[in-house]
Amino acid sequence: MKPKRLPALLAAQIFTIALLGQGADTPPSIASSVDRDITAIEQQIFAAADAMPESKFNFSPESLNIPGSDYKGVRSFGVQLKHIAASNYALWSGLTGDQFPKDFYGGDGPVSIKTKAEILKFLKDSFALGHKAAATLTADNMLQPPPGSKSTRLRLATFAVAHAFDHYGQMVEYLRMNGIVPPASRRKD
Repeated sequence: MKPKRLPALLAAQIFTIALLGQGADTPPSIASSVDRDITAIEQQIFAAADAMPESKFNFSPESLNIPGSDYKGVRSFGVQLKHIAASNYALWSGLTGDQFPKDFYGGDGPVSIKTKAEILKFLKDSFALGHKAAATLTADNMLQPPPGSKSTRLRLATFAVAHAFDHYGQMVEYLRMNGIVPPASRRKD
């Protein structure tokens, strides 16, 4: 993420906190605000993942052989999900103090995780770590780096959300390339 985007993210967090605080019995905290953002992307990703049949988890736009395209080597749908999960662990484990598993290195998670059920469990567990990480944020520590990091706790927590939204956008394209309307775009009757 570019350094210029951090003020925008902070402004968005402050705006979210202000909105959430209107009419609430308990004023929101930075932890509850970040946790709400984690929940929002978690729900979007799981809805998209549920919409894609397991038989299409190996789909990558490279298989379409579109003339003039440059999809060579892009991640499959399932690997997109594993990448989100591995990245969540990488970014949030420093906030929680959890050990980052060695087989998550490389960005795409363990090669042993292959089925839709296994991938979704890996993803679910990564978001559980995100909720745990959000709970560690306070007004006093959010601008402090966790041990071994140069980034602030708030940046690590919110960058994981921004990163997941980026990959969610790619997942939406993969769904559409397979004739599937993403759940968030479906008509509400």
